[in-house]
Amino acid sequence: MVALRGWPSFPGELPVFTPETAAEDPQALFLEWLTEAGEHVLAPHAVTLSTVDADGAPDARVVILKDVGPAGWAVATSSESPKGLQLRKDPRAALTFFWPGRGRQVRLRGPVAPAAPEVSAADFLARPPASRVEAFIGHQSQVLHHPADLDAAAAEAQRWVDANPETAPETWTRYLVDPDEVEFWQASHDRKHVRLRYRKTDGGWVRERLWP
Repeated sequence: MVALRGWPSFPGELPVFTPETAAEDPQALFLEWLTEAGEHVLAPHAVTLSTVDADGAPDARVVILKDVGPAGWAVATSSESPKGLQLRKDPRAALTFFWPGRGRQVRLRGPVAPAAPEVSAADFLARPPASRVEAFIGHQSQVLHHPADLDAAAAEAQRWVDANPETAPETWTRYLVDPDEVEFWQASHDRKHVRLRYRKTDGGWVRERLWP
């Protein structure tokens, strides 16, 4: 525990965040922060996707943000994966972005809906070849009894992808998170962290400054 307390959390110099001048739409501010993070940290588009399993227990894993647009924040996976099955049972999720190199975090949560099949197929076909092969292997999160089974499944998936380069699995799905709330958090060395929440109402987005 002594070592844990001794590790630095953020760099010496942190960006300044002035909520009063922030964009009225959270997507605009998010894209500004994402672009800025991309100049300083690795994988700025990595995001923790949190869902709920059949027993109501929380589950989380890191995935890649695919897009941000009018329909929401997009991630993608197989509908037969654990997260896909969880979203089918309870179509709500939370996304958490954390960029320690900039002392920034963005959290959002809301309902989730699958994109149109043609959108999901285009998402899959835009993946690198190795990623397409991985998706066709299947069995995600199931017990692997013998490493040789993975090698055999990967070889079979490679043959399928080579023979069907323009085919996407029917289960591949782009999921759109349409948030009710989006919160931006900026760290401060004096611990007076700056938090700005966007809350969706019938009249549009309401911006609210939160206590640290």
